Amino acid sequence: MFKMIWSEFIAPMLRRPARYQVAALCWRKAEDGFAVLLVTSLTSHRWIVPKGWPKNGRDSAAVALEEAWEEAGIAPTATPAKRIGQYHYIKRMRGNVPVRTEVDVFAIEVRTLLDQYPEVGRRERRWVAPAVAAQMVDEPELKALLRASPSLVGLG
Repeated sequence: MFKMIWSEFIAPMLRRPARYQVAALCWRKAEDGFAVLLVTSLTSHRWIVPKGWPKNGRDSAAVALEEAWEEAGIAPTATPAKRIGQYHYIKRMRGNVPVRTEVDVFAIEVRTLLDQYPEVGRRERRWVAPAVAAQMVDEPELKALLRASPSLVGLG
């Protein structure tokens, strides 16, 4: 009886809620089809999509656009950012504490890449095909979103 009460009621109440971030899946039509933009993370240098924490007074699409500019130097087209999915990963916080993080992903069509932006020189950025991008990232749900990205933005 105690085990059931613990597992069904008490343990779920004690779990930390998931953290929330917003990401930008930056894309463009390429000569050979469709390309997505990946950047390296600041600390581990893994390949990721630009992402960040919500900001007061800003909706999620606006935060995704801001993160894409800060981390990758994108200049978007006039097409509005569109939520295309979500993925989860384990974020390492201070003290290496693992925290489950939920990430809403917004597709942003890129007009051009700028030479000057806040994190220039701190990250590498690379245009790649969705299938290649899926091999470069670690998170399984992000891999699936990358593979499906042409159809998610309405090109597939």
